[in-house]
Amino acid sequence: LLYSWNVGMGVNFSALYAYYLASPFNWLLFFCPAGLVIEFMTYMIVIKTGFCGLSMTYYLRKHCQTSDFGTAFFGVFYALSGYMAAYSWNIMWLDCIILFPLIMLGLEHLVREGKGLWYCLALGVSILSNYYISIMTCIFMVLYFIALLVMEREMTGKKLLGRCFLFAFYSLLAGGLAAAVLLPEVHALMTTASGKFKFPKLQDPYFSIMDMAARHIGNVESEIGLDHWPNIYCGVAVLMFLPLYLAAKRISGKEKAVYSILLLLFFASFSINILNFIWHGFHFPNSLPCRQSYIYIFLVLVMCCKAYLLLPGTPWRHVLLAFWGAVGFVILAQKLVTEEHFHFSVFYVAILFLALYLGILWMYYAGPRFRNRAVLCALALVSIEAAVNMTVTSVTTTSRTAYIRDNEEVKTLVSMVLPAHRGDGFFRMEKVTRKTKNDGAWMNFPSVSLFSSTANADLTRLFKKLGCESSTNAYSITGSTSLVDMLFAVKYGIYSEEPVDTGLREFVAREGDTVLYQNRYTLPLGFLVPDDFEERWDRELGNPADVQNSLADSLGAVPVLTLVTDTSQSGKELTFTPQEGGEYYAYVGDSKIEKVTAETWKGSKTYNNVDRGYLLELGYCTAGDMVTLTAEDNQDGIWADIYRFSEDGLAQACERLSAVPWELESWEETHLEGNISAADAGIMMTTIPYDKGWRIWVDGKEAPAEKILDAFIGVKLTSGDH
Repeated sequence: LLYSWNVGMGVNFSALYAYYLASPFNWLLFFCPAGLVIEFMTYMIVIKTGFCGLSMTYYLRKHCQTSDFGTAFFGVFYALSGYMAAYSWNIMWLDCIILFPLIMLGLEHLVREGKGLWYCLALGVSILSNYYISIMTCIFMVLYFIALLVMEREMTGKKLLGRCFLFAFYSLLAGGLAAAVLLPEVHALMTTASGKFKFPKLQDPYFSIMDMAARHIGNVESEIGLDHWPNIYCGVAVLMFLPLYLAAKRISGKEKAVYSILLLLFFASFSINILNFIWHGFHFPNSLPCRQSYIYIFLVLVMCCKAYLLLPGTPWRHVLLAFWGAVGFVILAQKLVTEEHFHFSVFYVAILFLALYLGILWMYYAGPRFRNRAVLCALALVSIEAAVNMTVTSVTTTSRTAYIRDNEEVKTLVSMVLPAHRGDGFFRMEKVTRKTKNDGAWMNFPSVSLFSSTANADLTRLFKKLGCESSTNAYSITGSTSLVDMLFAVKYGIYSEEPVDTGLREFVAREGDTVLYQNRYTLPLGFLVPDDFEERWDRELGNPADVQNSLADSLGAVPVLTLVTDTSQSGKELTFTPQEGGEYYAYVGDSKIEKVTAETWKGSKTYNNVDRGYLLELGYCTAGDMVTLTAEDNQDGIWADIYRFSEDGLAQACERLSAVPWELESWEETHLEGNISAADAGIMMTTIPYDKGWRIWVDGKEAPAEKILDAFIGVKLTSGDH
């Protein structure tokens, strides 16, 4: 629970736990067989979705002081909202969505009755479960606390000061309840790309209020990418009930004004970059936009539920006006909204559902003897509408068979080489055909790649300089050369397709369709480098091939990547014919190109996210067989540098760096021990990611850790045996 070598070259696992795994529900995994973890997580999504509806319905019954069955309709829409359709696979967020209505109820008790224990416990568990979504909840608690004070009928100066003190005290206490998880996580976040922020300048809105409001229409494609669209669907009936709420005479004008201002604030925060930045914990989200929209959905459903409960006193003509207003809005949206998320059919389906709701309301108004039937019909229609939207717009999944297809084969191969007591030297291994960047954690082997919101920003930058794929919250071995594998102690590779033998790797074992190879050139986890090693290696050359050649040059080795000069470029295609067989790489420097397809003697392969600047691994190319690179999404053509990898440079670099190794006697998750014999003074560089949690003892005395290459741990050594 403290540290793991299985992902990211070694990661602070307490930080991963705090963000991804802290849900109290996850402790039930102790009772789950290892082979059924997928089923556990799948059913947990279903169960938590149900709890979302339950907590919302409970809130509405308490808040509105009613036992009306209709509150369940709004609970269903909360549980199966557009937000849940888009983000239910983010299992670490779901506890916060469950707890939010309970936190709101607790805050209302605090303001009206001076009782804050409920609020404190609910908010504390939310922060414990997932601090990130809880940031948005906490921001809104401040706003809603002010709103409650404004709406409170009897508020004296003494009562105001008392409530402010209780709010501050119980809010801080809620954070304190989660401090054991929260404080280490805050420390870890300082090393991520989100740890440093610069307040943005005000820009034009992302889109209009009309475009945003139109996303209340059902079956609109969810947005989980880099666009900023909010997922705010919560039933098309809200298009009727919101006007009825605003027209209701039994609801005070002060309350209507407060709720309307809050909704307007959320529309602004969806569209204005500065507000968007603040809501997301003072940084812009890397995809998955408008993560605070669950709060907006909650407010809309509360307003609609109040309008529903006042139906017995609402004139039928108001209902008709609300219906035609909703239909008019849908027709206007069809005319004005041009986004590709809206299939033409969604407008017709929305009008159909509105007409069916009107029919049920007519039945409701027909008299008491029809009301039970109306309620049952409403439940059926609500369930159908919400289920259809969830089915159409939720994120697709893979089959269980595809997900676990090679798992047992990989685990068998790993068990052949993973030392039982870890006394045979440190190594990492990579699965070349990965399902995710976290396959090492899933199948239990020490790996390099990582996808995590707590990814080390310094390591991410180094990966990018070396030509490996990296982004705000991920880095991976994709794009690595044998030099990078050597440097990062990647001793083994797991392949779904047997690679061409180039002399750089040796066959170890086969299990089914999966093959294990050992790289011939691998450095130990630690090795001695001169004091001026960092100065001699120029890592700011821009082109990763030049950076790798600079490393070889700093060691007195010949270049590892040789530029191919005989290439031909025509429009979107670039071609070359290898003069000699070998491992080839391409570097596409144009950030406008996101997808490239390579045609080689082995067939076609497509590379995505090319704009991240990683080296494209073309694999083994035979002499005389033409290779074609095509830019799939760029009309301006393609330019790329093509390189052939040289084993001579690799062998020389490996010989020099491994001359003085740190010979490990044992290695565990949080403890490594070994010996090194240094003929000259220098720095023992490790490829352990730099983390202040590590402490170093040399010859029994604690020594300060050096930060090497701005990413790894090193320690200065004098000459001699240590």
